[in-house]
Amino acid sequence: MRTVPFCVERDVTEAAAAATEVVAAAGTILLPTETFYGLGADPRRSEGVDRVYAAKARPSDLALPVLCADWQQLRSLVNVPEEFRVRLSRIWPGALTVILPSHAELPVSPTKTLAVRIPGHAMLRAVLYQTGPLTGTSANRHGRPPCVEASEALESMAQAPDLVLDGGPTAGGEPSTLVDLTGDQPCIVRQGPVLWEEPFPWDHFG
Repeated sequence: MRTVPFCVERDVTEAAAAATEVVAAAGTILLPTETFYGLGADPRRSEGVDRVYAAKARPSDLALPVLCADWQQLRSLVNVPEEFRVRLSRIWPGALTVILPSHAELPVSPTKTLAVRIPGHAMLRAVLYQTGPLTGTSANRHGRPPCVEASEALESMAQAPDLVLDGGPTAGGEPSTLVDLTGDQPCIVRQGPVLWEEPFPWDHFG
């Protein structure tokens, strides 16, 4: 297991290079988000995804969310209905995860849907630009609380990752809001820091 500092912008170059190597080898990465530490792997490769499930001791029938650097990466994985694009573009990057129809079945989801997010952590997005999309499930053993310290996450998980991006303590708080956009109407699965139904100030003007 290799640990790379990930606290200031100059750390991004080394972190991105190390993360790219790990992803290419179907490895796993402990990484900070704007809320908690997450466990990243290539969502399109079964080897890496299986290691994430094993590290979390997570049932394989529970899907894993995916983090994307930007809209281009996100649209390569999922179909975003036209009626939601403006609202999503006003919220992202941020602590909002949405479930959308995926273009293909992936190892991270037992159905042809995918939970995706553009995180509000600028340094993490810079790494994602290099690695491509990564799983973004919380880095803790299944059933235990999420972790704000890398050391806590390592202690919680059943298996160690190949790489640790140590960004110090994360902000914690609530996990990201989770909204299912695959039905006729948006369905709030988990309420977090983002209020999906909250109107934006300019929504009142037309």
